[in-house]
Amino acid sequence: MKLNLENIVNTLKAVGEYLFPIRKITSKFTSIKSKKDLENFIKERAAHVTQTTLYGYLKTRIGTRYVAMLEDEKFTESINIAKWNIYVVAISDLTFYVFSFLIDKKNLKQNDAEEIFLNIINAESKNGLSQTIYDKSKNEFISKAKNVNWNQYYLNNPFKESGLALYNWSPIADELKVLDKEIVLNSIKLKWNLVENEFKNLTKDLKFS
Repeated sequence: MKLNLENIVNTLKAVGEYLFPIRKITSKFTSIKSKKDLENFIKERAAHVTQTTLYGYLKTRIGTRYVAMLEDEKFTESINIAKWNIYVVAISDLTFYVFSFLIDKKNLKQNDAEEIFLNIINAESKNGLSQTIYDKSKNEFISKAKNVNWNQYYLNNPFKESGLALYNWSPIADELKVLDKEIVLNSIKLKWNLVENEFKNLTKDLKFS
């Protein structure tokens, strides 16, 4: 089959690059000193985890047919849908994690979790986040925030939901995904472990009075 290279390039941009630019993968944080720093950290690290786990899983599972599959409009559309659905859950998980950690370990009194989460998804609505996914993620976050134990959340499998989102939304046949479940969940858990360690290091000298 002859591949349309222009379509492939456009597809790669459509499903990944505009949402997860290279700077988000390579950027380093030296400190977190403001609410804006915290918002950027959540947005960039959630994007990084989503991109590396979703595209890594697809490339591993599909193998040499990956580029050819990018010619399939239904497949690329399913990647785009998966990407957004995983990404908003990753943002939610990380927002809950960082505020839970700061509240319990750093004595943070002002909980701006909802504000930061909404700032991020509001910005992403201009990049292609659909109204349906926006509304669903917003409602789920607000509902969860009302019942979450902020002093304990970060200690109890805080990234469970994004792991399940990766598993459920990845456009791989169900009979194959069943075989991959443990590997997929472990892969995203390892990525989140790196984010946790980075965040703890960035905030090691931070203490709210």
